[in-house]
Amino acid sequence: MPAAVKLRTDYSALDLRRLASGSKHANQSRRLLSLAAVLDGMDRELAARIGGMDRQTLRDWVQRFNQHGPDGLRDVRSKGHPPKLSQDQLLKLAELVETGPDRAVHGVVRWRRIDLQKIVLARFGIAYHERTIGKLLKQIGFSHISARPRHPGQDERVVEAFQKMPRRR
Repeated sequence: MPAAVKLRTDYSALDLRRLASGSKHANQSRRLLSLAAVLDGMDRELAARIGGMDRQTLRDWVQRFNQHGPDGLRDVRSKGHPPKLSQDQLLKLAELVETGPDRAVHGVVRWRRIDLQKIVLARFGIAYHERTIGKLLKQIGFSHISARPRHPGQDERVVEAFQKMPRRR
């Protein structure tokens, strides 16, 4: 049978309860209250139940508390996966989107996410889903709404004359 983990003694049960009442993190408060119950001499299984955990989880939190103190009882959020595109590559993508497509080279009048997906794969060798391309565009400051492209043969005088016509009711 493994030996019980000893709880550090530089905090009293009253100190832990005060820290729990002043904490803005609910999970940290629960864990502090469980540890205060252990310091009061309560059975570890019952103390774990106070915090809504089992004995093994309480043991893990005791170890974190012994190493890092009360701040070690806060939840640690994951930073997620590192980005596939570097900042330099994102700047190149932003420049490409800003300049727009060349109709003769790219065969399109305006960029769509699927077009940018193919270009990112060809230039940078990174395969993204269309939705992720949209997230990248938002991240670098572009909106999903774009102006309607202007037809090369569009005549400004015809447009102005049409806009001056009275509306039908």
